[in-house]
Amino acid sequence: MTSSSRPLLNRRLAEFGTTIFAEMSALAVRTGAINLGQGFPDTDGPEEVREAAVRALRDGRGNQYPPGPGVPELRTAIAAHQQRLYGLAHDPDTEVLVTAGATEAIAAALLALLEPGDEVIAFEPYYDSYAACIAMAGGTRVPVTLRPQDGAFRLDLGELRAAVTDRTRLLLINTPHNPTGTVLTREELTAIAELAVERDLLVVTDEVYEHLVFDDAEHVPLATFPGMRERTVTIGSAGKTFSFTGWKVGWVTAAPELVTAVRSAKQFLTYVASGPFQYAVAEALALPDSYFAAFRADMLAKRDLLAAGLADAGFEVFRPAGTYFITTDIRPLGESDGFAFCRALPERAGVVAIPNAVFYDHREAGAPFVRFAFCKRTGVLEEAVSRLKSLA
Repeated sequence: MTSSSRPLLNRRLAEFGTTIFAEMSALAVRTGAINLGQGFPDTDGPEEVREAAVRALRDGRGNQYPPGPGVPELRTAIAAHQQRLYGLAHDPDTEVLVTAGATEAIAAALLALLEPGDEVIAFEPYYDSYAACIAMAGGTRVPVTLRPQDGAFRLDLGELRAAVTDRTRLLLINTPHNPTGTVLTREELTAIAELAVERDLLVVTDEVYEHLVFDDAEHVPLATFPGMRERTVTIGSAGKTFSFTGWKVGWVTAAPELVTAVRSAKQFLTYVASGPFQYAVAEALALPDSYFAAFRADMLAKRDLLAAGLADAGFEVFRPAGTYFITTDIRPLGESDGFAFCRALPERAGVVAIPNAVFYDHREAGAPFVRFAFCKRTGVLEEAVSRLKSLA
């Protein structure tokens, strides 16, 4: 025990306790419920990619500290991926940085680019690390809320423009968007780009679900728009695309001065990570287009399976255009408190979900919404759907 009356946790982090993911995953274990809360697959990714990691281990590649920016093979593969898919040319030596997952990339970018008091606009609801990383950097978060409209969550461009002030330093964009599944359209991205150029804003864009877009949606990197290449930090990740979330391999692509800035912060976080896995991810990024198409088709089928089951159980379902999450409204079930609903759901129906209110500054705006993950085996989703029928 400390003799001081001063709180042990600094005030910037005082509002952040144990994450809801830890709480709900522990609840799933304790009750034996199906965990559709935390977004990790329950099967491994491609066997050839896993074997590439084993081969790297056996060959002694990456068993010691890898280079600070990432192994050259992976940086080259990331640059080739961006060129092949989006026509974005990046120098692997100066414009690519490998990180310990996308979460570290976000943290390093915000720590590097923000001064205390700078305002950061982020789309609410947002991945919970955004708020914590902005706080650690001493920034002020300014939420712009995505609101339900015609079966999806949409951005109000007028509200976004009105949120920009003389103190705004940075836009933190996430598309495809977790937790709502929204994929920003070309028209919306054009308006965001024009606003960023007009107000001279930096942009950090989290694109980790870039390969998970469905129906008529398309993923278009913000860095491809006029004036954005030199002001955008683009973040990607292997975990979501190749189903090896435990490997923690993410990356940043940006102009040299931005990569240098982010690296300056990143080197004092983990310094380096995931040595052997970097070589494996380099091979994964070179997989043929057929892999990415099959991966998307599999997730689409799972989305449709869970969405139909949730609708049958009585939820209002917001069918996602991207990611592997479905947001639902519990009010048709006579419920309005997502926290209470999710804490009771494992005992009530044997399924775990996440209350979306944890992703909001304005908790009341997210109160009736609940998120389910569909990145699970088909049999698991079928069993979850069967159990959820009891709610109807």
